[in-house]
Amino acid sequence: MKSGKSTLYDDLKRQILTMELDPDEALDEVSLSERYGLSRTPVREVFRRLAGEGYIDIRENRGARVIPMNHSTLRSFFQVAPMVYAAIGRLAVNNFKPRQMVDLKETQMRFRRATEAHDALAMVVENNRFHAIMGEMAGNPYLEPSLERLLIDHARIGHTFFRPRDEDMERRLHLSAEHHDLFIEAIERRDEDAVVDLVFEHWELSRENMEMFIAPPGMKADLPFGV
Repeated sequence: MKSGKSTLYDDLKRQILTMELDPDEALDEVSLSERYGLSRTPVREVFRRLAGEGYIDIRENRGARVIPMNHSTLRSFFQVAPMVYAAIGRLAVNNFKPRQMVDLKETQMRFRRATEAHDALAMVVENNRFHAIMGEMAGNPYLEPSLERLLIDHARIGHTFFRPRDEDMERRLHLSAEHHDLFIEAIERRDEDAVVDLVFEHWELSRENMEMFIAPPGMKADLPFGV
């Protein structure tokens, strides 16, 4: 059974990824302490852990707040994401360990089940975990923190993708799941070129989906999507 501290950590992480907590939203230390039956010390420890992982920002005189997401953040995200994902893919092929492959396959099974059940929140969490495991496979202490930060905003920007509203979005969602299966196959056979090709194919699908939800109908998003 999970402790209140672990539950708080998991809940806050999920709520940030799924936009249940808005960017730059303040986190009330007192109410969280009461809700989870914790003293304020373990709540602050959870805050510091999440801050270290890029989920929240702790500032003097402002307390803990969900990491903001603004135009500058989005521009930086779209410029850098495909390069980081490609580097992670290359390193994952060469450095993955058998137990990590087991974790990746189990996560994909949960993602598939969530897809079939149209469980949007579970899809967001399991998709994020799938790509985080690829970061762990890469085993690079410089790239992994960058990937963790990218995945937070990737989930927040694209979370509505996991709520398919028409046949085209349903098709795109299933294609995303198929990409995951292909990643697993390519990494297992240590096919670096195939993994990198998949990274850019998967990124393009994500980019198109995120563009749909960032820009209102009839308007173009003022972001460098072509990079």
